[in-house]
Amino acid sequence: MKNLRNQVQLIGHLGADPEVKVLNSGTKVARFSLATFESYTDKDGKKVEDTQWHKIIAWTGNATYAEKYLKKGIEIMVSGKLVYGSYEDKDGIKRYTAEIVAQDFLILSKKES
Repeated sequence: MKNLRNQVQLIGHLGADPEVKVLNSGTKVARFSLATFESYTDKDGKKVEDTQWHKIIAWTGNATYAEKYLKKGIEIMVSGKLVYGSYEDKDGIKRYTAEIVAQDFLILSKKES
């Protein structure tokens, strides 16, 4: 059975084409942003729309798939795990990151014209 302790599934639209790089080690990595959207009615009866942006990272074979098939605007489902990190910026300030490391993709729609 798959490990269910750290599993994330999101459905959303790509904000841009994936950025793909090959590291010095020869490993391919792809990064892209995914927008998820929901709307609801608040207590005053007003419609509220909320868009959340998620950072997605894909390695090796998944990076190759992302490079070949994923384009800005298409709707996908991504399944993966949530990973937190930190780094120091150029001013020495500690910054924190959260990314989804993609394990599976499913294309749900073509790019809208």
